[in-house]
Amino acid sequence: MLKQIAAVTAINLRSIPQRFWLSLSTVVAVALVVMVLLSFLAMSAGFRRTLASSGADDIAIVLRAGARAELNSVIARDQVRLLEDAPGIARDPQGKPLTSAELYLVVDGIKRTTGTKANLPLRGIGESGAAIRKGIRLVEGRMFEPGRNEVVVGKSLLREFSGFELGRTVKFGTSQWTVVGVFEAEGSVFESEIWADLPVVQSLFNRPNTFQILRARLTDPGALAALKAYNDGDPRLKLDVKSEKDYFSEQSSQTSDLIQKLGWPLAIAMAFGALAGALNTMYSSVASRSVEIATLRAIGFGGFPAFVGTLVESLLLAGVGGVIGAVATFLIFDGFSAATLGASFTQIVFSFQLTPALIGQGVALALIVGLIGGLLPAIRAARMPIVQGLQG
Repeated sequence: MLKQIAAVTAINLRSIPQRFWLSLSTVVAVALVVMVLLSFLAMSAGFRRTLASSGADDIAIVLRAGARAELNSVIARDQVRLLEDAPGIARDPQGKPLTSAELYLVVDGIKRTTGTKANLPLRGIGESGAAIRKGIRLVEGRMFEPGRNEVVVGKSLLREFSGFELGRTVKFGTSQWTVVGVFEAEGSVFESEIWADLPVVQSLFNRPNTFQILRARLTDPGALAALKAYNDGDPRLKLDVKSEKDYFSEQSSQTSDLIQKLGWPLAIAMAFGALAGALNTMYSSVASRSVEIATLRAIGFGGFPAFVGTLVESLLLAGVGGVIGAVATFLIFDGFSAATLGASFTQIVFSFQLTPALIGQGVALALIVGLIGGLLPAIRAARMPIVQGLQG
């Protein structure tokens, strides 16, 4: 039986050049399906990685109760002062709490690729704002000076949006600002932001006594429970307290889930087209080899080898298409930079990430298309009457 299967399979594969264009159309169709799926999955994975790398277990995030993003959060100055005295918050050598009350605003930017306007985040931070974050490093220029209309921009934002080059003057609202530095943040979401001096932002945007978020470095990750208990026990607070890691995980899940919900249905819809191509190719393969199949049956070959040989041919064509699609997606999209709206309706710059697990999903989808597309023609090959085949 094994020898028969090997013989029939070899005959099938050697006959592929006789149906070159039909076979090629199947390979291309499957490759396109895999490319579409993997591009969406790589986009989702890259977006999720960017936000996940931004969070830390020993940084607490404080927002208004019920606020899911900074843009719709408000924290009063008196609440900030109460939180600075909370248990579990780390302090510097001078005894000052390592906290950063911040203001988050939306300003306009111009995309380099399309020349269209997009929402960008302008963040007002104090002297501890950069120090409290991990991996912040200036790569060009200097940090803004307190009290001046100066900004520093993230490296990723500079890559995707024009007008923020070092030394340029930009207009936010009615005020002019000078770009004095470019910073990197280990590829995190902070590289998609513009930073300025908090008191200046509050003054020019008429937000003198309010903030939108408070970041606080904890003595250790376990201190978050003590901070939550302190917040819940004081009626003047009643804010939402969570770790920075959990906060960004929630932020990423909404957008990345939406990307996947768009990608999978589109890929499946295209897979039906590829499936039709595979069926057409394999039925043509069986029809063109009907005399060969019938002759083999007449000299003692069983139907099962014909079934396996036809199915292997279909799986091979789909597998080749899957590999080509995966390789093409890796070459084109892996590391590709893009920007999309985050939970605060501002642009987040990220890079596509194609992992081995995602490639495996793409190739698996290709093989499923090949399996389904080859199943019915394989059954036909196995059940073909000898007389009918010899007449063909």
